[in-house]
Amino acid sequence: MPWFEDTKIGSRLELGSHVFTAEEIIGFARKYDPQYFHVDEEAAKAGPFGGLTASGWHTSATWMKLMIRARQGAKEPPDADGRVPPAGGPSPGFLEMKWPNPVRPGDTITYASEVVDKIDMKTRPEWGIVRSLNTGVNQRGEPVLSFIGQGLVQRRTPRGK
Repeated sequence: MPWFEDTKIGSRLELGSHVFTAEEIIGFARKYDPQYFHVDEEAAKAGPFGGLTASGWHTSATWMKLMIRARQGAKEPPDADGRVPPAGGPSPGFLEMKWPNPVRPGDTITYASEVVDKIDMKTRPEWGIVRSLNTGVNQRGEPVLSFIGQGLVQRRTPRGK
């Protein structure tokens, strides 16, 4: 991950794809979101989606797994002073999380992240907040996940110094 100062609005990171299986959908839902349309294929047919669907939390957790893998695979080179750029910091939370279309068994979801804003932190001059639009689309190009993620990113030089 680049330093806060080097992060460019509009930069996009392709995170990869994941195929959701019925077994995986049911297993995740039994553990974390045991609603009938996520855990019971027969009962789900009469449910709001007409069949088994993945939990939105499952699609979000898969985004997180692919985001971490992409960050670990994209090592930034040291700067002119030999300092290694930060790995990224904690998140103060998400904004506008949406699951506009269901994820069904056999769907391939492709995830991406695009920087949309940078915010100076008044209380922590050594950090900034980077906001990214994070998306997941299925093999038909339909959106299944959308949210604005926020992450603290270390500055190369603390603001005001």
